[in-house]
Amino acid sequence: MKILLYGYGNPGRQDDGLGNEFVNRMQEWINKEGIKNFEFESNYQLNIEDAHVISDKELVIFIDASDEDIQDFCISKVTESSKMSFTTHSASPGFIVDLCKKLFNKSPLTLLLHIKGYEWNLKEELTEKAEENLNKAMNYFKQKFKNPKLLIQPDTELKTC
Repeated sequence: MKILLYGYGNPGRQDDGLGNEFVNRMQEWINKEGIKNFEFESNYQLNIEDAHVISDKELVIFIDASDEDIQDFCISKVTESSKMSFTTHSASPGFIVDLCKKLFNKSPLTLLLHIKGYEWNLKEELTEKAEENLNKAMNYFKQKFKNPKLLIQPDTELKTC
Protein backbone atom coordinates (compact mmCIF):
# COMPACT_ATOMS: atom_id res chain seq x y z
CA MET A 1 0.00 0.00 0.00
CA LYS A 2 1.54 3.30 -1.13
CA ILE A 3 0.62 6.36 0.92
CA LEU A 4 1.51 9.97 0.14
CA LEU A 5 1.44 12.79 2.67
CA TYR A 6 1.48 16.07 0.76
CA GLY A 7 1.61 19.32 2.72
CA TYR A 8 1.34 22.65 1.02
CA GLY A 9 1.42 26.30 2.01
CA ASN A 10 3.89 29.09 2.58
CA PRO A 11 6.05 28.61 5.70
CA GLY A 12 7.04 32.28 5.45
CA ARG A 13 3.44 33.31 6.16
CA GLN A 14 3.07 32.02 9.72
CA ASP A 15 0.24 29.51 10.02
CA ASP A 16 0.07 29.03 6.24
CA GLY A 17 3.02 26.65 6.76
CA LEU A 18 0.96 24.16 8.82
CA GLY A 19 0.73 21.62 5.97
CA ASN A 20 4.46 21.70 5.33
CA GLU A 21 5.28 21.40 9.03
CA PHE A 22 2.88 18.47 9.46
CA VAL A 23 4.71 16.60 6.68
CA ASN A 24 8.17 17.44 8.06
CA ARG A 25 7.34 16.28 11.57
CA MET A 26 5.36 13.23 10.46
CA GLN A 27 8.17 12.14 8.13
CA GLU A 28 10.59 12.27 11.04
CA TRP A 29 8.22 10.26 13.28
CA ILE A 30 7.36 7.66 10.59
CA ASN A 31 11.05 7.10 9.81
CA LYS A 32 11.87 6.80 13.51
CA GLU A 33 9.03 4.27 13.97
CA GLY A 34 10.16 2.28 10.92
CA ILE A 35 6.73 2.46 9.30
CA LYS A 36 6.92 1.55 5.61
CA ASN A 37 5.24 2.58 2.36
CA PHE A 38 4.95 6.32 3.06
CA GLU A 39 6.12 9.04 0.70
CA PHE A 40 6.29 12.73 1.48
CA GLU A 41 5.87 15.91 -0.57
CA SER A 42 5.84 19.52 0.49
CA ASN A 43 5.33 22.57 -1.68
CA TYR A 44 3.98 26.12 -1.71
CA GLN A 45 0.99 25.03 -3.79
CA LEU A 46 -0.41 22.11 -5.74
CA ASN A 47 0.54 21.91 -9.42
CA ILE A 48 -0.84 20.00 -12.38
CA GLU A 49 2.20 17.70 -12.27
CA ASP A 50 0.90 16.42 -8.93
CA ALA A 51 -1.71 14.38 -10.84
CA HIS A 52 1.18 12.13 -11.88
CA VAL A 53 2.63 12.15 -8.36
CA ILE A 54 -0.60 10.74 -6.87
CA SER A 55 -1.37 8.32 -9.73
CA ASP A 56 0.43 5.31 -8.25
CA LYS A 57 -0.79 5.77 -4.66
CA GLU A 58 -3.62 4.02 -2.86
CA LEU A 59 -4.04 6.79 -0.30
CA VAL A 60 -3.18 10.47 -0.61
CA ILE A 61 -3.55 12.90 2.26
CA PHE A 62 -3.20 16.55 1.35
CA ILE A 63 -2.53 18.80 4.35
CA ASP A 64 -3.26 22.51 4.37
CA ALA A 65 -3.78 25.37 6.80
CA SER A 66 -7.38 26.46 7.12
CA ASP A 67 -9.16 29.65 8.13
CA GLU A 68 -12.49 27.80 8.12
CA ASP A 69 -14.80 27.79 11.13
CA ILE A 70 -13.40 24.58 12.62
CA GLN A 71 -12.19 23.90 16.13
CA ASP A 72 -8.68 22.52 15.55
CA PHE A 73 -8.55 20.17 12.55
CA CYS A 74 -10.83 18.05 10.43
CA ILE A 75 -10.66 15.72 7.45
CA SER A 76 -12.67 15.78 4.24
CA LYS A 77 -12.74 13.32 1.38
CA VAL A 78 -11.53 14.80 -1.90
CA THR A 79 -13.28 13.81 -5.10
CA GLU A 80 -12.85 15.02 -8.63
CA SER A 81 -15.76 17.39 -8.04
CA SER A 82 -14.38 18.92 -4.80
CA LYS A 83 -14.02 22.66 -5.39
CA MET A 84 -12.27 22.17 -8.70
CA SER A 85 -10.24 25.12 -9.81
CA PHE A 86 -7.03 25.88 -11.54
CA THR A 87 -5.21 29.14 -12.14
CA THR A 88 -1.66 29.83 -13.16
CA HIS A 89 -0.94 30.09 -9.44
CA SER A 90 -2.57 27.04 -7.89
CA ALA A 91 -4.67 23.95 -8.30
CA SER A 92 -7.16 22.55 -5.80
CA PRO A 93 -6.96 18.98 -4.48
CA GLY A 94 -10.19 18.22 -6.40
CA PHE A 95 -8.64 19.46 -9.64
CA ILE A 96 -5.57 17.24 -9.08
CA VAL A 97 -7.76 14.18 -8.40
CA ASP A 98 -9.87 14.90 -11.49
CA LEU A 99 -6.76 15.32 -13.64
CA CYS A 100 -5.30 12.08 -12.27
CA LYS A 101 -8.46 10.23 -13.22
CA LYS A 102 -8.58 11.75 -16.70
CA LEU A 103 -4.88 11.32 -17.53
CA PHE A 104 -4.01 8.07 -15.78
CA ASN A 105 -7.40 6.43 -15.16
CA LYS A 106 -6.51 6.26 -11.45
CA SER A 107 -8.51 7.41 -8.45
CA PRO A 108 -6.62 6.97 -5.20
CA LEU A 109 -8.52 7.53 -1.98
CA THR A 110 -7.74 11.18 -1.33
CA LEU A 111 -8.29 13.07 1.90
CA LEU A 112 -7.67 16.68 2.86
CA LEU A 113 -6.52 17.42 6.38
CA HIS A 114 -7.57 20.97 7.30
CA ILE A 115 -5.57 22.37 10.25
CA LYS A 116 -6.93 25.57 11.78
CA GLY A 117 -4.62 28.56 11.42
CA TYR A 118 -4.95 32.08 12.77
CA GLU A 119 -2.25 34.42 11.47
CA TRP A 120 -0.92 34.83 7.92
CA ASN A 121 1.71 37.56 8.31
CA LEU A 122 5.20 37.49 6.80
CA LYS A 123 6.91 35.59 9.58
CA GLU A 124 8.46 32.13 9.74
CA GLU A 125 6.82 30.68 12.83
CA LEU A 126 3.51 29.15 13.74
CA THR A 127 1.24 30.83 16.25
CA GLU A 128 0.85 29.09 19.59
CA LYS A 129 -2.76 28.07 18.87
CA ALA A 130 -1.84 26.72 15.41
CA GLU A 131 1.01 24.74 16.99
CA GLU A 132 -1.53 23.18 19.40
CA ASN A 133 -3.81 22.27 16.48
CA LEU A 134 -0.86 20.77 14.59
CA ASN A 135 0.03 18.60 17.60
CA LYS A 136 -3.58 17.42 17.92
CA ALA A 137 -3.69 16.47 14.24
CA MET A 138 -0.35 14.69 14.50
CA ASN A 139 -1.41 12.70 17.56
CA TYR A 140 -4.63 11.70 15.80
CA PHE A 141 -2.79 10.48 12.70
CA LYS A 142 0.01 8.78 14.62
CA GLN A 143 -2.62 6.35 15.89
CA LYS A 144 -4.06 5.89 12.39
CA PHE A 145 -0.65 5.43 10.73
CA LYS A 146 0.27 2.52 12.99
CA ASN A 147 -2.20 0.52 10.87
CA PRO A 148 -2.72 2.65 7.75
CA LYS A 149 -4.74 0.01 5.88
CA LEU A 150 -7.62 0.86 8.21
CA LEU A 151 -7.75 4.34 6.67
CA ILE A 152 -8.96 2.93 3.37
CA GLN A 153 -11.72 0.82 4.90
CA PRO A 154 -15.18 2.23 4.09
CA ASP A 155 -16.35 2.05 7.71
CA THR A 156 -13.34 3.86 9.18
CA GLU A 157 -14.40 6.80 11.29
CA LEU A 158 -12.52 10.01 10.60
CA LYS A 159 -12.80 13.40 12.26
CA THR A 160 -14.75 14.81 9.35
CA CYS A 161 -15.50 18.45 8.59
